[in-house]
Amino acid sequence: MGDKSPKANQKKSGQKNAKVSSANAKKSAAIANKQAAGKKK
Repeated sequence: MGDKSPKANQKKSGQKNAKVSSANAKKSAAIANKQAAGKKK
């Protein structure tokens, strides 16, 4: 722990971005599903 090398920091930020983007994708998919369900009714 405590690895302050640029490579380690880059890896961490990459993992963070991947998590955030997948969460956003799930959110937008859920919203799209809700909208589609609303239009069907």
